[in-house]
Amino acid sequence: MSRPLAEIIQNNWRQLAGLARIVWDELTLDELIKSEGDVQKLTTLVQQRYDMPRDDAQKQVMSFCERHRTS
Repeated sequence: MSRPLAEIIQNNWRQLAGLARIVWDELTLDELIKSEGDVQKLTTLVQQRYDMPRDDAQKQVMSFCERHRTS
């Protein structure tokens, strides 16, 4: 049985934070690391920094997570 996506992302977040920094270049690496790969924290950061609706930010975050999932 595969692990939930959120768990996979959080377990690999140190490596993924650098990739997230490329996608969301207005966020600092420190902010990304502190988010711990938590989807809600990351969504809030993206929403606030890019001044976008929460639904749009969440779609971006989920798309990033899906693209970078590893089992």
